[in-house]
Amino acid sequence: MSKVNPFEMAQHQLLDCAKILKLDQGVVDILMQPQRQIQVSIPVKMDDGTTRVFQGFRVQYNNALGPYKGGIRYHPDETIDTVRALAAWMTWKGSVLGLPLGGGKGGVVCNPKEMSKGELERLSRGYIRALWKNIGPDTDVPAPDVYTDGQIMAWMMDEYSTIHGKNQFGVLTGKPLVVGGSLGRSDATAKGGMYTLREAAKELKIDLSKAKVAILGFGNAGSFAASLVQEMFGATVVAVTDSKGGVYDANGLDIASVGGHKKQTKSVIGYKGLPKLTNDEVMALPVDIIIAAAPEEGAINDKVAPTVKAKIICELANGPTTPEGDAILHKNGVHVIPDFLCNAGGVTVSYYEMVQNMYMHYWSLDDVYAKLDTAMTASYHSVLAASKEYQINMRQAAYVVAVKRVVEAMKIRGWV
Repeated sequence: MSKVNPFEMAQHQLLDCAKILKLDQGVVDILMQPQRQIQVSIPVKMDDGTTRVFQGFRVQYNNALGPYKGGIRYHPDETIDTVRALAAWMTWKGSVLGLPLGGGKGGVVCNPKEMSKGELERLSRGYIRALWKNIGPDTDVPAPDVYTDGQIMAWMMDEYSTIHGKNQFGVLTGKPLVVGGSLGRSDATAKGGMYTLREAAKELKIDLSKAKVAILGFGNAGSFAASLVQEMFGATVVAVTDSKGGVYDANGLDIASVGGHKKQTKSVIGYKGLPKLTNDEVMALPVDIIIAAAPEEGAINDKVAPTVKAKIICELANGPTTPEGDAILHKNGVHVIPDFLCNAGGVTVSYYEMVQNMYMHYWSLDDVYAKLDTAMTASYHSVLAASKEYQINMRQAAYVVAVKRVVEAMKIRGWV
């Protein structure tokens, strides 16, 4: 994890928005902190017969617009501040898309790469046993996040259903299709980001078919984005990175081949003997678009931002840019599609999954993509309009659109 405190960064961004909107202090005080934070200890019987106790969190940030919604992360460096920040960003993410959802986030301090399938199942079921009274289809609906997946969601859903004595498919999203999952969920984050990129390119009059793209973070979202930016627009991906560094080929990379290399070697480093670059060096490459998909908060800081030559940064990851970095990028004319707008495709299709679970009626892939395209396009343009109206950068504008909706709901409900 980055040394940047992500929750302090989220609070800084919110305070910036509060000044723009001239919010009352009482409203700001409510929005600056989560409504509820839950910490649990989860004992797990390991395969060697020992018992280990894992620390888990669930932060329920704000539910003025609807049930808390947000993923569960399994990570050895998980912290309560990371979970708080992500829960706040989930609040703004659902709001900027106009979804009837609040924001939440969960995490467990563990290293899933060192755990067996059985240990992961026992941990996942233990997490639900510790938290089942605090979640539910109408209360708080978790989903997959870093190092969790559909199988883990299925175990959690089954445990919750067992406790309640009936199937409760709607308690989590991101599930496998056979137990209430939605088509289009696996690549929803990247797909949604591509729709906003398309609109940004129109606004900046950039021909995406001739664009050169660097991908920071070749994990789930980043690898989908690398494929989609080529398939949808004909762009050329010239650089990709992972936690060990990056590779660059000015003539373009074969993404399927890079993916195969990473699967074999666990890294993109060494692909076809290309020289290794640091993430900071990749940020400074002569490209048109940077897709920031690496799970490291604050990576684009005041030292990195001045070196950026790209015209557009798509923030598929959460919190990749510090406030200082933001100011420099804006001054230099870099068009940033901010994280909780750019990567909102995941929560949007999760919301569609919730709707399908409630109705017990499931949509085609084309239906899901069409709805996602409509939602992401409309949200991008509402943020762009706010940016122009208030003469502010795109992140500030995304906050203005999102916070306005949450505050309106809080006032109508009589909270302030």
